[in-house]
Amino acid sequence: MSSDGIDLDSVDLEGARVYAIPLTTRFRGITVREGMLIEGPAGWGEFCPFREYDDREAAGWLLSAVEAATLGWPGALRDRVSINCIVPAVGPDRAHEIASGSGCGTAKVKVADHPGSLADDLARVEAVRDALGPSGAIRIDANGGWDTDTAIAVIHQFDQAAGGLQYVEQPCRTLDELAVVRRHVTVRIAADESIRRAGDPLRVAVAGAADIAVLKCTPLGGVRRSVQVAEAAGLPCVVSSALETSVGLAAQVALAATLPELDFACGLGTLSLLHGDLVPEAEALRPVEGYLPVPHTPPRPDPALLDAYEVTDPNQAAWWRQRLRRVHAELTRIRIS
Repeated sequence: MSSDGIDLDSVDLEGARVYAIPLTTRFRGITVREGMLIEGPAGWGEFCPFREYDDREAAGWLLSAVEAATLGWPGALRDRVSINCIVPAVGPDRAHEIASGSGCGTAKVKVADHPGSLADDLARVEAVRDALGPSGAIRIDANGGWDTDTAIAVIHQFDQAAGGLQYVEQPCRTLDELAVVRRHVTVRIAADESIRRAGDPLRVAVAGAADIAVLKCTPLGGVRRSVQVAEAAGLPCVVSSALETSVGLAAQVALAATLPELDFACGLGTLSLLHGDLVPEAEALRPVEGYLPVPHTPPRPDPALLDAYEVTDPNQAAWWRQRLRRVHAELTRIRIS
């Protein structure tokens, strides 16, 4: 056991369950969300790094799952968390429907989903503004899809279409590019991938490149480590989902409840993007009037739902189990070195 109290060997790797849940709409280029649930002495954790992440990047995802399964989380400072609704790259009518029916006062709109998407993106943002009314807050997420010149040119257009943007999340890929954009626009810039995919998120010099730090505790290595990242960033924070089931999403909500200050709505209303969940409906982390309740312990999956969404393809299941063993070995090596 290491000094942080996390024991990598106290989770049941052999008993991990592999799941696959269809999405309600294409998101991040995928139509099915895959991952694993791992049981330990404190409950269950979720290991669900996207397939394109290598074993070293996936190590943080496993550490977060082990934290939940072995330690649980620190005490909460609030009992509910304000969230934004998420509007994928859909047409304006569907975007309006999502935003107006969400119960949220803030919407995060995905943009730059593919080359040549600007006209569709602007129409989507305009539809969301109409749905939320003048008092609603709109933020956009480009997932690093623009170069600096494009970002500087289009952010003003999005600001006008939105009637004022709250912020733009990850307009370009690198921190240096974010810093350039930030110097040329008046809209706040938020860093996401630049933090969580950095070699060492605790040492990323993000303050000069962004106004807001977006934290995702699942890839960052859990709630406790994410609090350290927040302190190191020294910026207002928004906690955002990595598209987990309620088991993994609970850790994200726990992080939001743990941060001393939480000035912005969090991006945690993502369960609506999944066609199913792994916990009983009564415990599912679905928002009520724009808020999520804070779970105090990791939720337990429903055995029937685990069976229903279990991966039955032997090759796919073997791929995940081999990955889990490799990442466990990589994480052990990292923590020893």
